[in-house]
Amino acid sequence: MVSTESPALPLSQVTDLSVKRRRGLELFCLSFLALFLELMVIRWEPAVVRLIAYYANLMLISSFLGLGVGAIVGKTRKSLFGWLPALLLINVVWLLIAHFITLPTTASESRFYTPTPQLVRYVSLVGIFVSNAIVFVPLGQRIGSLFETLPPLMAYSWDLGGSLAGTLCFGVFSLKYFSPMRGMGFVVLAIILLLPRGQWLRSIPILVLSLAGVYFSVSPSAAWSPYYYIVVVLQGDKHGNAPIREPLPGLRTMQDPPIYDVRVNHYFLQSDGTFDPARYSAVKRSQILDARLQYDLPYALAPAHRGVLMLGAGGGTDTQIAVLNGAEQVDAVEIDPMLVKLSNRFNASGIYENPKVRVHVEDARAFLRRSSGGYDMVVFGFLDSQTLFSSMSNIRLDGYIYTVQSMQSAFRLLNENGVLCLSFMAGHEWLARKLVRMVALATNQMPVAYESQGQVVICAFRGQHPDPPTQYGRFVRTAFSAGDDLSEAVAPTDDWPFLYLSHKTIPADYLIVIGILLAITIPAVFVLRGRGFGMNDGHFLFLGLGFLLLETKSISDCSLYFGTTWFVTLVVVAGVLLMVLTANLVAMHMSRFRPWLYAPLIATLLLLYFVKRDVVLALSFDERLAWCLLVVPLPIFFAGLIFSTTFRQALNPSSFFGANLIGAMIGGFSEYLSMIVGNQNLMFLVIGAYLVSLGIQMRLLKE
Repeated sequence: MVSTESPALPLSQVTDLSVKRRRGLELFCLSFLALFLELMVIRWEPAVVRLIAYYANLMLISSFLGLGVGAIVGKTRKSLFGWLPALLLINVVWLLIAHFITLPTTASESRFYTPTPQLVRYVSLVGIFVSNAIVFVPLGQRIGSLFETLPPLMAYSWDLGGSLAGTLCFGVFSLKYFSPMRGMGFVVLAIILLLPRGQWLRSIPILVLSLAGVYFSVSPSAAWSPYYYIVVVLQGDKHGNAPIREPLPGLRTMQDPPIYDVRVNHYFLQSDGTFDPARYSAVKRSQILDARLQYDLPYALAPAHRGVLMLGAGGGTDTQIAVLNGAEQVDAVEIDPMLVKLSNRFNASGIYENPKVRVHVEDARAFLRRSSGGYDMVVFGFLDSQTLFSSMSNIRLDGYIYTVQSMQSAFRLLNENGVLCLSFMAGHEWLARKLVRMVALATNQMPVAYESQGQVVICAFRGQHPDPPTQYGRFVRTAFSAGDDLSEAVAPTDDWPFLYLSHKTIPADYLIVIGILLAITIPAVFVLRGRGFGMNDGHFLFLGLGFLLLETKSISDCSLYFGTTWFVTLVVVAGVLLMVLTANLVAMHMSRFRPWLYAPLIATLLLLYFVKRDVVLALSFDERLAWCLLVVPLPIFFAGLIFSTTFRQALNPSSFFGANLIGAMIGGFSEYLSMIVGNQNLMFLVIGAYLVSLGIQMRLLKE
């Protein structure tokens, strides 16, 4: 209730407050749209161009580039917002063209179904990032112009609030209701509402064409999991493997039931079908038994398999084989809920409805941590992922599964005479040797390895076991020469979770893209600014660099502690934005910047560095949660205070905000250094960025 005794505000003040509120709401909406669109393209584009799934973090960085360049332009150029519909259409068309051009790979990284590099493929790849960055320039410019019309901290609060709301809304949308048409339809509607009515007649047809491109880019029969674009096809279909929605009637009871292939981002991931020979006629039975060999092999070596833990259960093939081999209880762990749903619909065995099977939809590493053990066998199915777990990291979805520490956790869950088994499609000899080396370091023994046509089955035993046979069907036991300790194979660890890298390096295709984007960015920034790059610009640039690296590291750490699920990433990103918003609100009540704020910032960064991940992993769930909620965000809070208290005095807020975004882009590129030095050592780069920022501030205070 408004007090009737409150003094009336002067008309000019009321008008001023009304204008500020309207501009603040516009800034909120623009930031919301920018964040939602960033996440939208990252989620949708791998369904159009498959290998974009491996470059999701570069897509995010190119979005920062566009926003940063736009913010730097600010009010110094004619508004570009009217060009946004056309730029969005160009981006969509370029993606549709790139769909027919397979992106490159390198010999130093294993990716599935990738050809040798060619110039046209690199041009296509760079074009995707450049066209994505250009889309965000008009948004960044309009955001930057609004920063010029509002008090800096007020503008920053509206910006953070919009980003936080966009993150949360997209998270709910992605987990529950995701569809490219719905998401892009919302983006199109938001653009129309933000455009002047005089531009609607020209812009709406262009936006409709963009929507049409999105519609035709994916199959209407597709399913969307939190991680993949998924289609199901009938194996051996003579009509071009067209995606289907429903299985044949009577699938659970028919003789010779069909097998369905599940494809993610256009390529094969797994098969959904029964491997019970009793369900097939004599003609097909031998084919089924041959296909089962890779799954049956571990059970032929294990003395007992009553209790089995199946990690990466997928469509249920590994789980059914365990039951067919006599398992009485199987814990089937699968991170992707959609793969479980599709198995219940398309798998003729109905294995996940079997009373001997308990399905756990969660991250495998998180399950290993909370399990009490007692298994006769722990089986790592074909977990090989075809995407990154987060758009802010270059770690794949299965990154923390294939590490020495993960194998140690699994080995500890075995009974006295239990068997640890790992199956993998290793397309390179170095990859197979890395897997063997990883298991050897985790179990303190040289495991037994079998190979056939690139498929590798690795087993490590507890207790005493008879000598395994030299051959099982088409699988031949690998003989390691005397003195071959696999020492050249760099085993992945929690600090360096890069199974698919042959050695500690940054693949050439990443370096080429990063180099080209930097070559475009640096001249563009200097030309568009129209003035020199000052000390204050450097201060905000290094704050942005340190902040994005710190945010990325926080996501990686928390995902290790609680699982590499989409939900964990969403919570961490939202928590980071909330912490920065809180710091900004606190800064509003501080009179000025204080250099001593760097002391708690550096101290908390050093604390996070010296407290090893293994120590945190050994804590209880509640203790790990407290660590991630109370300790991990502390540096972000102090960094936010430094940014806000120095940003308050900004004479060119849009330019400094743009410099901060460019710094974030450079920080995103710097994250690739973890492929060489490991995740933990990135903290030195974070500390270094903040120390450079401190040095600049101390020099500015003396002037």
